[in-house]
Amino acid sequence: MKTIFSILVFMALIGCERELSNDAEFATFSTTGEVFTDLPIGLGSDFYFPFLGSKATAFSVDEFVAYESGASMRFDVPNANDPEGNFAGAIFRIEGSGRNLTEFDALTFWARASQGVNIGEIGFGQDFGENKFQVTRTNVSLGTQWAKYVIPIPDPSKLTEERGMLWYSAGTNETGGFGYTFWLDEVKFEKLGTIAQAQPAILNGVDVEQDAFINIPITISGLTQTFSTASGNITVNTTPSYFDFQSTNVDVARANELGIVSVVDTGEATITASLANVAAAGSLALDVSGTFDFAPTPPTRNPDDVVSIFSDAYTNVAVDYYNGFFTDGFQTTEGGAPPIDVNGDMVINYTVLNFVGIGTFQDVAPVNLTEMTHIHVDIKVNESIDSGDFIRLQLLNSVGNNETSGDYTIDGAALTANQWVSLDIPLADFNGLGDRSQIGLLFFISDATIADIFVDNIYYYR
Repeated sequence: MKTIFSILVFMALIGCERELSNDAEFATFSTTGEVFTDLPIGLGSDFYFPFLGSKATAFSVDEFVAYESGASMRFDVPNANDPEGNFAGAIFRIEGSGRNLTEFDALTFWARASQGVNIGEIGFGQDFGENKFQVTRTNVSLGTQWAKYVIPIPDPSKLTEERGMLWYSAGTNETGGFGYTFWLDEVKFEKLGTIAQAQPAILNGVDVEQDAFINIPITISGLTQTFSTASGNITVNTTPSYFDFQSTNVDVARANELGIVSVVDTGEATITASLANVAAAGSLALDVSGTFDFAPTPPTRNPDDVVSIFSDAYTNVAVDYYNGFFTDGFQTTEGGAPPIDVNGDMVINYTVLNFVGIGTFQDVAPVNLTEMTHIHVDIKVNESIDSGDFIRLQLLNSVGNNETSGDYTIDGAALTANQWVSLDIPLADFNGLGDRSQIGLLFFISDATIADIFVDNIYYYR
């Protein structure tokens, strides 16, 4: 009997399972496009999340100013010296499940301001989570009269459950530090039908060639999408998840949906991308020679005894440039501007080196090294070294005003091919320098005897 009863129960369960699978309705997400008309639409009771450092009370619902409704979203951008926050910025996020926005092609709104201003950033897709499908339109110019603005969706098919309905960041950069007010109304996702001629780009549309190293990831930046609209071309910044990335050699390098390139072996590979089946301008061609050899153990000197020019171990002084690119027709040096980021470790690479200057005197004050006694620098020569090779360091004092200079030559015997060398050189050994109260330039000079170097941890100390 027990066996028969068990069989009957089992058959009943099977019957129930089949009945549920045939009749069950899968959960769907709201397809509402409205974000704000007279009030926030469907966002829940807790929807406004200010950015860190912004004025938390910048947003309110204004029942006296509106476009075609009874109220608008009001944003009071604070003065730059406001103790409660020196800018206004926040996200508007749905409380709970997101919306299905696949049938829309743009976020639109009407806007005006108390004076002519540029709003730094407005967009959607920020939810303080993954922000996978964030979109940003920058420098949005508002006048004192109501006008409609459009933020195109790069690929609506990606937005099946989006919680980030709107976000903004506005400061006082163009108003002399004084605050102002702007209003948004009729904020909604729409199907305009006039969003066309997609022009996606990675790396700002540039074909980039660079060295890469095994197990050192590279993040693809400069991601944009440009559309033709009824009001002209509009370019938005996008996140990598809108793109599909391809590699010519996945055994060397490949990119994931977050735009992070994994470098897995030596060789060459080129990363390209497409967005909604449209090929993106720009590419990343990688030459992977092996693993990266980092500089020696980071320095541990007391920061009070250091004036740092370039080091991750200290706070660096302001620097005008790492390669001034002098225009006398003699300089050949490439690289250095900007330094390269190797998994969070900044390193300078100079190639075709004959001379190059690191400057601290144009827009920032020269460096007073009166109390410093030495200069430290880590150098790696990325080639063979002959007996006559050298790197000369030159310091210039009081640039543009009775300039004096001092030189110190590092001969080939003090350097090792393809290995880092740490050098600590007394400033007193820089011949002819004398006064060092206004050091404005540090030169690396090779006279083309050494053409490819890495440099790191450039600092003065006592």
